[in-house]
Amino acid sequence: MAADSDPESEVFEITDFTTASEWERFVSRVEEVISDWKLIGSSPKKSPSAKGEYTSGTWEEKSQDINFADFKFSITHYFLKQEDDEKEDQDKVEGQADKVEEDSFPLAMQDLLCMNNDFPQRAHCLVRWYGLREFLVITPGANCEAIISESKCSLLLSSVSMCLSNSGWQVPMFVQVQQKWRRMYAGECQGPGVRTDFEMVHLRRVPSQYTRLSGLLDVFKSKIGFSMSPSPPVSIAIRFTYVLQDWQQHTWPQQPPDFDTLIGGEVGGVEFGKLPFGACEEPVSELHLAATWPQLTEGIVVDNDVYSDLDPLHAPHWSVRVRAAENPQCLLGDILTEFLKLGSTKESTEEILGRGLMEEEGKENADISSALSKLTEPAAAVPISKLSVSNMVHSARKHIRRHRRDESPLNTNLLNSILLYLFPDAGVEKSSENDKTKAAHSNASGTAGQQGNSDDNLFLHMKSAPSDSLTYRLALCLCLVNYNHGGLRAVAQVWQEFVLELRYRWENNYLICGLAGGAPDLRCCLLHQKLQMMNCCIERKRARDEARKASDGSRDAAASPKPSSDAAAKKSWESWSDSEEEFFECLTDQGEMDAVNTGEEKAGRKSKAEGRLHRHYDMTLLNSEEPLYVPVTQEPAPMTEDTLEEQSEVLAKLGTSAEGSQLRARMQSASLLSDMESFKAANPGCVLEDFVRWYSPRDYVEEEEQTDGGETVVKGSLSPRMKIPGNMWVEAWETARVAPARRQKRLFDDTKEAEKVLHYLAMHKPADLTFHLLPCVLHAALLKLKEEESTEGIPSVNKSLQQASSHASKLLHPLAYDYKRLEDFINQLIAMETVITQARSLRAKFANCKKDERDTAEVDEFVSALLEKPEVEVMGASQGPTGSIIHSLFVSAQRATAVPPVEDEFGMERNVTAGNAKVPDFPSPTGREILLRTCVPRPAPYSKALPQRLFCVMLGEEFRLAGAFSSDTSFF
Repeated sequence: MAADSDPESEVFEITDFTTASEWERFVSRVEEVISDWKLIGSSPKKSPSAKGEYTSGTWEEKSQDINFADFKFSITHYFLKQEDDEKEDQDKVEGQADKVEEDSFPLAMQDLLCMNNDFPQRAHCLVRWYGLREFLVITPGANCEAIISESKCSLLLSSVSMCLSNSGWQVPMFVQVQQKWRRMYAGECQGPGVRTDFEMVHLRRVPSQYTRLSGLLDVFKSKIGFSMSPSPPVSIAIRFTYVLQDWQQHTWPQQPPDFDTLIGGEVGGVEFGKLPFGACEEPVSELHLAATWPQLTEGIVVDNDVYSDLDPLHAPHWSVRVRAAENPQCLLGDILTEFLKLGSTKESTEEILGRGLMEEEGKENADISSALSKLTEPAAAVPISKLSVSNMVHSARKHIRRHRRDESPLNTNLLNSILLYLFPDAGVEKSSENDKTKAAHSNASGTAGQQGNSDDNLFLHMKSAPSDSLTYRLALCLCLVNYNHGGLRAVAQVWQEFVLELRYRWENNYLICGLAGGAPDLRCCLLHQKLQMMNCCIERKRARDEARKASDGSRDAAASPKPSSDAAAKKSWESWSDSEEEFFECLTDQGEMDAVNTGEEKAGRKSKAEGRLHRHYDMTLLNSEEPLYVPVTQEPAPMTEDTLEEQSEVLAKLGTSAEGSQLRARMQSASLLSDMESFKAANPGCVLEDFVRWYSPRDYVEEEEQTDGGETVVKGSLSPRMKIPGNMWVEAWETARVAPARRQKRLFDDTKEAEKVLHYLAMHKPADLTFHLLPCVLHAALLKLKEEESTEGIPSVNKSLQQASSHASKLLHPLAYDYKRLEDFINQLIAMETVITQARSLRAKFANCKKDERDTAEVDEFVSALLEKPEVEVMGASQGPTGSIIHSLFVSAQRATAVPPVEDEFGMERNVTAGNAKVPDFPSPTGREILLRTCVPRPAPYSKALPQRLFCVMLGEEFRLAGAFSSDTSFF
């Protein structure tokens, strides 16, 4: 009783054996995943897999993460998607799956004996080793340690066995053990009264007794333990792989271009506009020949240490695959990559070229300021022509060139060749202005004609520039200069010279060649629009100056005394004051009705019509019988897309109020006001209704009315919207003065716009220039790839090019480019370039060995298939035309490796020895794969006859045995 009263004796421990352990929870979780994937129960009976189905079929997989205590695993279900799967699923739902015989083998056991897919080209390693079309794998998590200890492996295998037994699933389940790089798996498959154990052996060295077929047969027979005689036949499938690495007899045919000769002499301008293409090294590193003996038996083939029947020339099946070189150096890819790197620089042109060239900046500024002060003085000691802006720019350029003569990345000859390539009309004598004009117009017409070509319309989708335009040539030029002639500093120097050349052409009224005429094309890149705007300014300036000269000539002819002042005679048209340049000098046709006369205007004859172009049909003015004339008007001001965007933002900021809408309308009515003034000058005595009848006929409504005398009279009036109080047209008409187009203020100030463009270009950093020209560069790269692919005819590359063109249009339209996406796009172009060079390399090697023209088509088809498929079967094996070429390639390589170097001291003796010894046609096989299959009762002689399989891989120093051994669990 004393012991019972002790409180410590009342404390006792109860062990609850109903609590699930971690192992039981793991087994339950695996069963739950299998149930979720609807894999419970016996698998339906399927037909044997078709020939090559493992390669051509679609493999699918499903994964799920599970835990064993704190250890993470991933369970994955791999299966081959077959056409009859949906039908079988439907039968399973309807209850027809119960018709499967209880004593039939599981599907996995049928696959062990199937010979239709012994060596699949691309598949999971377990598919190749065991021939399975469906299985489940449990692998350790990504950051978990490998299952190395034998106790842990046994625990996992027991878990797998328990899951298969509980779920009744007849599909193999594997567990990955050892280190992941070893690809070691152990597994099990259960069926009604049968079980298959999947075992594996992996060694780093090949045991000498198992290098031949005879030794492997001994291992296989000892494992299955069948001692009865006669022994069942063993089916054998063998595949040997031979590797060709020596291409000495067939070197890579393409030589890298000599960049030093590309810009020089007569070839410079032609070759400099072409992007380089091709690989600088052999793009095909190895050729793998697989000789296969698919169906052999133990008694008809001998392979031991003394003799072997396994001669590749006698193999019934040959297949070939090629291994590409890893990241071969490709010229087009390198030039695109280096150009894209310019976009990451942040220095300006002055910072790149060095501050040293700006040392004399103070002196130059002093010269310019003194020149400008002298321009404003009434009496100039120096002729004004000597103080023009163009002369000062050329003087500054001369000083800059002289200062950095020793440190310039580009020499003078090379720089002149580049400028001549960019501006071909510079080769014409500068005194012959007409020739330059013709050259510029012919170039522009060529550009316009080229846009009709479907291939060249690619620039519209990429927002690039025409392939014969100045912008396109500039992009190619900067690519090559950056790649081979000084990099970033050379690009900065060329860009600086380019801007100076544009200013020179603006100052001297020389059109820029290589640009289509007219307003800027908003479908092209912004830089191309800016250059077109520059040309528009030059054209307007030339037209204005020619009109002034013509008008001045008529004045001089009418005046009796000729001015004797030399300063007035030498006065440059470029030095007119701003007040004079406010008037637009408009060129009229020869049929213009009346010319302006300044004397008459001063005398007060304001009613004289001016600026008439032609009559407007048979219309007359409403208030008189005078004909209605179409006036000569100013052309609308051209704009680039950035200017339009700025204007849109300003107009949008005005809001939707009444005042904002009125102000927005006035800002947009500058062209309307100019046309009204021109109309008043061409039609004296006109009214607003006359202008509307010509300018907007829909706003003039005509109606028939009956007079008192019964006559029908047509009367017209303005439309209702024109009669709204405060209408913009009415206000503009009231404020419009009588002035022909040539006396109006210019709608398009070419001087201001040209200076804006020049300033915009001069302020560009090389990084900004890179992204402006990137569409042109990628456009050129795609055209180059299309040109090269057309000669080879590779379907995969052709399809990739179409996808790349579509992708580029989406990639290049945003104003802010994604650098990462651009890198990925360039990598796609590099991959296409590599495939094209591989095709050329293979065709060159096989073409050199062709013996019969009748076999040319077959060989070409084989080479094309090598680029499209992972592995290609050789028709006729060694006896076919392709097989004979492959044989000769191996023979040439073997003979080349067997001959010792000539400079060897004992070369003569060794040559004799090598000549006497027979050189084998093929080297030793790099890889050996041997598959053994049979069907024997196991474990006892009275057990069921079940499939047994052993797959052996000998690759270099690696040795692997993958066995699937079935046993009868009912009669053992």
